[in-house]
Amino acid sequence: MTKLSWRDDPEYLAIVSDLLAQEPVQRLANYTQHHHSNRLDHSISVSYNSYLIAKKLHLNARATARGGLLHDLFYYDWRTTKFDLGSHAFIHPRVALRNAEKLTDLTPMEKDIILKHMWGATLAMPRYRESMIVSLVDDYEAVHEFTGPARKHMQLLLDKLTPNA
Repeated sequence: MTKLSWRDDPEYLAIVSDLLAQEPVQRLANYTQHHHSNRLDHSISVSYNSYLIAKKLHLNARATARGGLLHDLFYYDWRTTKFDLGSHAFIHPRVALRNAEKLTDLTPMEKDIILKHMWGATLAMPRYRESMIVSLVDDYEAVHEFTGPARKHMQLLLDKLTPNA
């Protein structure tokens, strides 16, 4: 069974289209995220895959999708920008929350999803299962995006080494 693209999922689009239409969210496309992806694509991947999991588990898919989309709503290169108040892992969820609050009203769950998505790298324990889902999917997507070109290269090598059947 082929997984539906987020672009072809009307239920998901109904939940996030107001956010996707906003310039501050679209501007995320201008920032590299994990070397081989941009921040908008990363945020959509985290949002959509988290949404699918939350929906499957009969959790709050709406809050999961919206919080996941806004979890990295910041506008600097995290590899070069440094803060006196703490690490990027500690600071950027707070920056993202502040930016998200300028775009839309957020539920307590959406706020928790944004603030706690770096759980593991920080001690901020998620309050909701939906927050935990976004945190884990964010980690998965980061690894997937970072290793994507290496995986593709490895597959090409394997294809060349495997005799045609």
